[in-house]
Amino acid sequence: MTMTKRELVIRVANKLGMTQSDVAKIIEGAFETISLNLAEGHRWELRDFGVFEVKTRASRIGRNPRTGDQVPVPERKVVTYRPGKKMKDMISVQGPGAPSVVSWPARVEEPTQAPGMAAEASS
Repeated sequence: MTMTKRELVIRVANKLGMTQSDVAKIIEGAFETISLNLAEGHRWELRDFGVFEVKTRASRIGRNPRTGDQVPVPERKVVTYRPGKKMKDMISVQGPGAPSVVSWPARVEEPTQAPGMAAEASS
């Protein structure tokens, strides 16, 4: 099954109790930021999830599959992804007795109160 950006927005909104509109803005902003940084040649590491990098593929001589003729293939930049340890572990869960669905550990922190708010709330 392929997950679309829309489905991602719905799942995250339901999980966090936020509006789909707010989640869509956050996800779009994150994707745009990652893409712009990769376009500038920077490495993007999301701990435990994985690493995105831009690598340069060297030029080479390819072959046209229809005619068999040799064709020059120019140098180009590509985005690569290497999964992090937790991602590898989640994907490689196998065998009898293994859970069918493994969830990512939640790291959502409760918002902290501004200074002075606790005193006002107790009066």
